[in-house]
Amino acid sequence: MANNLHDAAIRNAILADAKQGTAKLGEVKPGAVKPGEAKQSPADIHDIMPHPNNVGENILLGILLRLGATIMIIFMFAGVKMAAARGVNVGESLFWRQLAGLPIVIIWLYFTHELSSIKTNRPMAHGIRMLLGLSAMVLNYLAMSMMAMAEATIISFTIPIFATIFAMIILKEKTGPYRWAAVIVGFIGILLVIRPSMAIFQNIGALVALGGALMTAAVTIQIRSLGKTENAGTIVFWFSLTSMLPLTIVMFMVAKPHNADIYWIILFLSICGAIAQILLTAAMRYAPVAIVLTMDYVAIIWSSLIGYFIFDERISNHLWLGAVIIIGAGIFISWREHYVKSRLK
Repeated sequence: MANNLHDAAIRNAILADAKQGTAKLGEVKPGAVKPGEAKQSPADIHDIMPHPNNVGENILLGILLRLGATIMIIFMFAGVKMAAARGVNVGESLFWRQLAGLPIVIIWLYFTHELSSIKTNRPMAHGIRMLLGLSAMVLNYLAMSMMAMAEATIISFTIPIFATIFAMIILKEKTGPYRWAAVIVGFIGILLVIRPSMAIFQNIGALVALGGALMTAAVTIQIRSLGKTENAGTIVFWFSLTSMLPLTIVMFMVAKPHNADIYWIILFLSICGAIAQILLTAAMRYAPVAIVLTMDYVAIIWSSLIGYFIFDERISNHLWLGAVIIIGAGIFISWREHYVKSRLK
């Protein structure tokens, strides 16, 4: 979902061209790049980022990079789950994750000759993106520590569904009957997964995961607004940098000493998250969004395997049925959006 499930995964959000509306989150100043000129891309079951400068299409490489990012995100969340089980606060995990990512982002910008692009005239919009992104990360990290990995992953696949709704409300994008039908079908899948009842607080983990998906979808919309004037490097850099301020404050409040084994787990999840962030950005350079996004659904396989062999987790039949419905709705929304955009060209 932003470095969330965004990172992750993000992380797993739907992209749309901002031609159809003007974002209300973060005002675009006069003289800014026109919406039709934006280059955009998704994030994270865990980081959502706009499309960097195109360097030529290589679909196979783009798919492999996205697959690598998806695997790294799942490994990161496995680390988050192991750390939480050993008493590591979510705030600690987030702090080290972001701290590890910042130098990697700077190195990436240097080698892609985009370091000069970090100057921005939209600090408020970046601040909103940071608040939304951190909120999504906190909820996604908590969900992974409270639920079976496969269950939390399935719920993260609802991001395209919520992003479609937010795009209509905030960006004023037109949503036709086909996509609305997919949204409704997706919500049926959500009900199968979370199985709401009168004792709803017994399923608090599912509600937290659903909140993480909602916040990640909101991050998608904000980044599409930023993508009108900012490139990928600028957005990733400022999110990584500004998020360190609140996380440092949190770190002073919750940090405590751990043994060496736990610090190795923290190092593992931090490196996996940072690598995933770079791979997500790189994948968008080489292949169309509609193609690479479908690779995110491989996450259910990895999360199920890791959950089964490491955490002794079992997935019930109703969850698999809900997963099929949610994934089908998400794929259709992505395909339909790509189809509509291609007809407008």
